[in-house]
Amino acid sequence: MNDHGSAPAVAGDVPCPGRVPFSFELYPPRNGAAAAALPATIDRLAAAGPEFISVTYGANGSSRTSSLDVLRYILSNTTVSPMAHLTCVGSSHVEANRLIREFLDAGVRSFLAVRGDPPADARDGDTGLGDLHSAGELVQLIHRVQAERVPYEERLVPGIPTAREVRTEREHVRIAVAAFPNGHPNSRSASQDIDTLLAKQAAGANLGITQLFFHPEDYLSFAQRAKDAGVEFPILPGIMPVTSPARLKRMLELSGEDLPSELAIQLEIEPTEEGQREIGIAWASGVVSQLVAGGAPGIHLYTFNQHHAVLSVLERTGLLHNATA
Repeated sequence: MNDHGSAPAVAGDVPCPGRVPFSFELYPPRNGAAAAALPATIDRLAAAGPEFISVTYGANGSSRTSSLDVLRYILSNTTVSPMAHLTCVGSSHVEANRLIREFLDAGVRSFLAVRGDPPADARDGDTGLGDLHSAGELVQLIHRVQAERVPYEERLVPGIPTAREVRTEREHVRIAVAAFPNGHPNSRSASQDIDTLLAKQAAGANLGITQLFFHPEDYLSFAQRAKDAGVEFPILPGIMPVTSPARLKRMLELSGEDLPSELAIQLEIEPTEEGQREIGIAWASGVVSQLVAGGAPGIHLYTFNQHHAVLSVLERTGLLHNATA
């Protein structure tokens, strides 16, 4: 295992005895040009055969309509399951209930429930969280809305044409939650992050997706500690091919992760965009190789709404060929 000062080796042959699932994350387009380009990106990503494609959602409903548009495009034009991000910030129970129902009515059956960040202008002690104070409460609400929305369903009784029986089993809803290999910024200890995952599991979460990280051992040690503590759902490592110094800076600002010095130096001294892109793809490929070798149950790729880099990572690590073989 590499230490934090060195880049992972580029993947060549990854030990993939079976299919390793992968998934992608998109964000809603922020202008007309981005909106025009996104369908082609979705089509390319969907053709790779992902487990799901998640779509982010702005705090306080700032991208509600555009998120729904992207989710509906995935539902109508691909065979891939879309995952809708939901946040608690600033939402009342009524507002959250209405939004969850709207997503369910559109055909969405997968969600990522996150608490979200308080508004930037929030005063000390004023969280701005509204009625829902944790991702766990949002997980419970999603399950409750789904249960109330379809309380029961009748089906034919074989051999008795006029008879009906009530179908009691619920339609499966996948609810993912965020996980933080290097700790949530507000956590007091590593054990608190694990305890939070256990609480989300008790609320009904059945999948974890990690915050962005840069070193395989960050995820592998975290996943093992979570498993040892009793977290039973799979935790997907979240990886982004960082293909420019500016993007690396932005990702560090958003995630709060420590600077990966070797990657940062390589990107800074490479003068061409093509060379920087190759460095980012190679780094992410090395990380993915080690994650798969270490037993990760899948790979979640942050796309930055571009398909080339993430598909190159999958191809180099054997996952794309493995998925389409």
